[in-house]
This record gives sequence, C-alpha cells and structure tokens, in this order.
Amino acid sequence: MDSSRHALANEKKEKVISQSEETRTGDCVDGIPSRAGGWSYFQVPGEDSLSAYAKAFNFVEINSTFYEYPETRTVRSWTKRTPGTFQFSVTCHRDVTYRNGMEPSDANMASLERMLDICEILQANILHIQIPRGTRFDDDKIKKIHNLLHSVDLGRVRIALEISGLGRSLDTRMITVMQDLNLIHCVDLSQTEPAYKSDILYTRLFGPTGNNVYQFSDEELREIDTKASGPEFEKSILAFHGVKMYKDAARLKVFKDTREFPMVTPNEGLESLREVLSEDCTFPTSSVDLIKRQGWKMIDLTSERRIRAAIVLEKLPNRQYFSVGDVITTLGDLE
Repeated sequence: MDSSRHALANEKKEKVISQSEETRTGDCVDGIPSRAGGWSYFQVPGEDSLSAYAKAFNFVEINSTFYEYPETRTVRSWTKRTPGTFQFSVTCHRDVTYRNGMEPSDANMASLERMLDICEILQANILHIQIPRGTRFDDDKIKKIHNLLHSVDLGRVRIALEISGLGRSLDTRMITVMQDLNLIHCVDLSQTEPAYKSDILYTRLFGPTGNNVYQFSDEELREIDTKASGPEFEKSILAFHGVKMYKDAARLKVFKDTREFPMVTPNEGLESLREVLSEDCTFPTSSVDLIKRQGWKMIDLTSERRIRAAIVLEKLPNRQYFSVGDVITTLGDLE
C-alpha cells in the first residue's frame, strides 16, 4: 500500500452528521456533514447523479464496496466528480466478514488492504465493517477479530465496527478488544447507543423498528440530533438508511440551521395525505392494506405539526378503495 496514506494531514476536529443506503450521503451544517442514501437514486435530469448529489450533500458512505471491489479508475472518478470539501467513508467488502468470518487469514488481510487503498484515494478516514447478525462472540472468535485488525496498518483510518442485530448487547470481552484497538462502535442511534465512549460517533439509521421502510418524525430527529451533538463526540456521522433518507437528511439539515422542522409536503391535512398516497399507492386496496403499506409515512397535519399517515387512515371504514380520490373523499366526509 502506498505509504502516502500515513502522511495524511491531521483532520480538523469537527462535528459530523450524515445519511445513507447503497452508497450513502450527507451535507454539512454548522461543520456537521449530513448524509442520505446512495447517489445512484439521486436523479436530476441531465446531470450525473454523483455530481448532482454532491451539490445537495457533502458526505457519502460508499456501500457498493460491500458487494464488489471497484477499479481504481472508478474510485478516482468519484473524487473528480465531487468538490474538494466532499467527504467519503467506505464500507468493507463482505469477503472479510460474511464469507471469511473475520479470520486473520492472508485473504482477509489482502481484502482489507484493498479497502484501505480505496480509503487512501478518497481520503476517507472511516472504514465501516459490518459483522453478520448471529455471530457468536466466544473466546476464539474474539481472538481472531483482534488478531486480524491488530495486524493491519490503518494509518489515519478508523474502523467503525457494526454488530448486526436489533437491540443486541455486546459481550464485555468484545468491548475490551474494541476499545484496545480504538474501534468506533457503530450503532443505530434510534435504537440504542454505543457500548462505550468514543471521540467519534458513527451511526447508521434505519429507525426504531429496524425496518428501512420508515420515515423519522420531528421528535425522533430532534432526539437523534441531541444525542449526536453531545460534548463527548468530537465528530458525529449520521447515515440515514430509510426509504425517505434524502428527505430525513434534508429536514435535519434545515432543523440544524433554523431549529425548526420544514414540512414534509407542500400541503396540509388531507391534501398532504393525498400527496404521499399518490407517490406509490396501488388500487384497488383495502383500508387494512393502506395502513400497512402507507401508514408509516409522515404527513403535515398543519405547517407546524407532522403525524403518521396511519393516524388518519385508521379512520377509514373497512372496505375496498379504488383510487386516492376515493380515500380522500371518504375521509373528508367523515370530518
């Protein structure tokens, strides 16, 4: 590996917030990069998706590296399509974790070196590693993880280690190893908090249910911001992974700027519900299915108050509905 990685200039201490999915994203508010989901979904007519994305956000988590090793020229193209202030983090390839179980093997060492080469090109200071759900942390497994990560020259790269599994607590022996290696405990801050104190927070946000078909409420975003802004963190990175990740990231950015949350739609009340149903609702459908498939979304009851669509949809009589108009008319007649 090119030794220039070890000569990277000391990073200015700052608070960071980001957002996420396939390749995650972010924007900087008061020195806080905020990120949303992958740029491949960030479509602007007539523009390259990454270039357009970089105009809206200033941070992205490269999650595609979990599935494949990109060519060097591809990685370099990412830096050319983004401004100099744009920041990256990188997700480690699944070879290391899901296929080879964090074994301290030559194959895993080679994979980690390739990941660090990508970090060097992007000047990314965070390498995210995800350990599979159900991994058993016995003495042998913990020793292997320690030996593998201890053997790698990370330079200025920090590892954010995520242990998959909703609400899962860490073995105290594993916590000790992570602290000894100066690892960041990566968690979903909407579900739990890191098992130990660290100067950096790296959180991947799916929502309290663990299902990425979710949209954060004003109250949930405010609580996340409060936790991420704690004085114990020199830097905080928030990676939103929900299907509304861009909107969640943008709304948090506005809140950081103004201390007020913007509306999720241009309208209020039933017209706000009409808009969110028109996004992807299919008909005919029952009231039960409407609540199940659309109820998780946020709507604007007023310009200052957001509620779950389910709160309104639960008022519907139990029957089949044939259009958005049918739903809205029925609800209007009930008022």
